[in-house]
Amino acid sequence: MFRLDLQRFGVPFRRTSKTKKRMRRTHLKKEAGAILKCPKCGAALRPHRACTKCGNYKNKEVIKTSEEE
Repeated sequence: MFRLDLQRFGVPFRRTSKTKKRMRRTHLKKEAGAILKCPKCGAALRPHRACTKCGNYKNKEVIKTSEEE
């Protein structure tokens, strides 16, 4: 006789309620990224990146910009 060896998985005894599911997922929400202000020109930028407006990073000019203030 032909016999199939099927993999058997665990089946939940009870259905997970909406409340339990949502309580488990509370830490999975997205967070807003950090935004800093450039100390020289005040433009908004992300941390550890050079300013796109004035070209400064850690109070040093690392990118030459065509516009000078």
